[in-house]
Amino acid sequence: MMDVGLSVYVGNTTMVDPECYKLWLDGFTYYEASSKRYQKFKEAKENFKSEVVRSDTLDNYRLYVAMEKHLRNPTLLKHQAQFQIPPSLCKVLIEQYYELDNVFAREILGKKLSSRNRKDLDEISEITNVRLRSCRRQYDNFKRVFKTVEDMEGPMVKNIQNHFLISEPLAQKYAAIVFFANNRFETSKKRLQYLTFDDFCYCADQMIDNWTIGKADSRKEDLDADFDRAFLQELRELKFLASDKDASDQHKSLVLNSLKGKQLAAMSSNVENNFKNLSRAIINIAIGMIHSKDLKDFFTDVVEKIIEPCKQDRWTSNQMTQFLKLYTSTSVNVEGFSKNTRYHSVLERYMITLTECIQRMYHS
Repeated sequence: MMDVGLSVYVGNTTMVDPECYKLWLDGFTYYEASSKRYQKFKEAKENFKSEVVRSDTLDNYRLYVAMEKHLRNPTLLKHQAQFQIPPSLCKVLIEQYYELDNVFAREILGKKLSSRNRKDLDEISEITNVRLRSCRRQYDNFKRVFKTVEDMEGPMVKNIQNHFLISEPLAQKYAAIVFFANNRFETSKKRLQYLTFDDFCYCADQMIDNWTIGKADSRKEDLDADFDRAFLQELRELKFLASDKDASDQHKSLVLNSLKGKQLAAMSSNVENNFKNLSRAIINIAIGMIHSKDLKDFFTDVVEKIIEPCKQDRWTSNQMTQFLKLYTSTSVNVEGFSKNTRYHSVLERYMITLTECIQRMYHS
């Protein structure tokens, strides 16, 4: 039998096998990870002993379990003395520990991050094909981030970055999860299933940037997860755009005239037939956001009352976007609107974000 030689290295720098670390993060047991690694090593070198791989895998897994308490509190990881980890490796370990599976995050989005929902992870694991151990790690990460930043002042993404030492793109994903959990948006209904986690993240980012308290008054430094209640109250003043017949008719004429000048005449008949319903939907969604129940159904209402009717009329994404932009820009000339700049600024603040969200959500 051929003997297998081993090279032994003695030092105080913590060595982490990236592939084994990934297997641990993905929720594979020690036995499963050993088997996967052995098959790979065996292909590279015949007569490779499985005992060597099992022993190495076990050592690695023990290391990860010992490090996990520090990974859960990343700011302490670089200051602890138990493991000598180079700063560059420390950054990678933290980033990968907090990385998330979009398909799993999509299932969790909007749900209350409670112990009760944690018990349902078995079912979510089967639905998403993400291993249960990985589901639990990610769920606990979501909950930890939420609990850490929920009462903090200042920009949420920066707070998450500062306390968990992760990249800005990953912090933005966690900010979206916190934002959805805080406002309890409905995301599970059948008509919303075509929307991805990235779709919702994009919309959350737009809302955080434009509809929260921090946008209205940076001096307040309130959490980005809280909507600007004063803004939501002001949205109710837009009601006359849809309810007042003269204002609605004038707005419709302004949009139709603008369409002719933008080589979008093919849309004119659809706009003429559907303007009243679309305008009512746009404004009703706006004025209802002050109520928690209506705010919770924001995405459902947008899909059901705006996106689906326009798709049925075969509007392209570009046509949808053009209509929303014209709806916004022409409103300044509606009688009763042109003399009140505050009305228009409120509508513009609302419509810019709504347009971005619809543009992102307008796909199959």
